[in-house]
Amino acid sequence: QVQLVESGGGLVQAGGSLRLSCAASRRIFSTYIMGWYQLAPGKQRELVATMSSGGSTNYADSVKGRFTISRDNAKDTVYLQMNSLKPEDTAVYYCKIFFPLTNRGYWGQGTQVTVSS
Repeated sequence: QVQLVESGGGLVQAGGSLRLSCAASRRIFSTYIMGWYQLAPGKQRELVATMSSGGSTNYADSVKGRFTISRDNAKDTVYLQMNSLKPEDTAVYYCKIFFPLTNRGYWGQGTQVTVSS
């Protein structure tokens, strides 16, 4: 089992930046996909960005060119750098890790991002 702890959310003005962090509770050696998802009021949880253990990345069209997912393997931590934030980016952001070899996934507790206009 893996626990994920997110941090870095907050309130920012439109055009500003935030960096979210997601730290795993133990070393990760297996093949995995880690990613960020957003849950906005009145909407379903949607994918924002993912990164595989091989380094492949995937982004939602709405964040391409503004958000960057990265990782620090030594710290088993994934980051989401969010630039040029828009009010529509306001949501709770969740980190998830998925292990395709065992078909198991784990979610973090979420961190609130609020972008004011």
